[in-house]
Amino acid sequence: MKLITTIFLVTFSAIASAQDLAKPVRVFILAGQSNMEGAGQIKADLNRNGGQGSLEYLVKDRATARHFAPLVDSSGEWRTRDDVWISFLDRKGPLSVGFGARKDETIGPELGFGWVMGDAFDEPVLLVKCAWGGKSLAIDFRSPGAGKPPYSLGEKGDGELAANPAILGKYYREILTQTKASLAKIKDLVPGSDGRYVLAGFGWHQGWNDRISDKFNAEYETNMVHFIKDIRRDLGEPLLPFVIAETGMGGPEEAHPRALSLMKAQAAVVEHAEFKGNVAFVATRAFWRPKEQSPSGQNYHWNSNAETYYLIGEGMGEAMKQLLKIESGVPK
Repeated sequence: MKLITTIFLVTFSAIASAQDLAKPVRVFILAGQSNMEGAGQIKADLNRNGGQGSLEYLVKDRATARHFAPLVDSSGEWRTRDDVWISFLDRKGPLSVGFGARKDETIGPELGFGWVMGDAFDEPVLLVKCAWGGKSLAIDFRSPGAGKPPYSLGEKGDGELAANPAILGKYYREILTQTKASLAKIKDLVPGSDGRYVLAGFGWHQGWNDRISDKFNAEYETNMVHFIKDIRRDLGEPLLPFVIAETGMGGPEEAHPRALSLMKAQAAVVEHAEFKGNVAFVATRAFWRPKEQSPSGQNYHWNSNAETYYLIGEGMGEAMKQLLKIESGVPK
């Protein structure tokens, strides 16, 4: 009788473990241009401001170590999560550092976002990252609902479109292609999954290529509204939670009219009545770090500061949790 009980307990435990592995995967799409790709430096360059702003510096510096300690294990090696996975174009695997624009060298918002989502859910999480540098919402990510641009082709900023009309909306369509391809192979991307998933949310960090054009800037709010509606329609999720991270390069002291206008347009999107409670805006200007505290002086890439990119992703994750009404890791 004791043997039977033991066998029963072992069998029951095995079944329970299998059921845990087979929970529906929570899928989040992260999209945008080069700042969603990510330029946050991982390795500390001591010749550049003593390594400040790099991820290696952040996990060791007394002022930031507590915040970034979860990224390393007891031996100081970068941790790899066993509950969060990522698919980024031709790269895939469990989430760790190195899924930025340059493989194993940089991070983007995916790291902070993935850490928040992994801690929030009992189910496994998959991040589908769709990002390409130098792309505008006005042209490259333009969605069907926005129609044709309300300006003459061939003017400054849209010469590529004049030469190749097919570029209009090309990367909007590519987001759909990449996302649907990932959803079709959940079992391969998330080991132990039975293929079931919940499309849980969409994160957006983009804007530089619209910020530098008066024409693109003027229609950003309208284009963003169409983008959200079209993404939801084309993915079959009419209320898909959507988080917009501000294009806040320049920080609190930013004064350029186009920069201020674009950030204002991004914030205004969430004020549309239909987006109340299902679209969130994340202010990022406070995450700006000056070049004297960073690995580079590329202001359009947040000075390559890993703290900035991590905080942007973390902020997006916390905003997503609020949209999903998550408390103590359990959706209500």
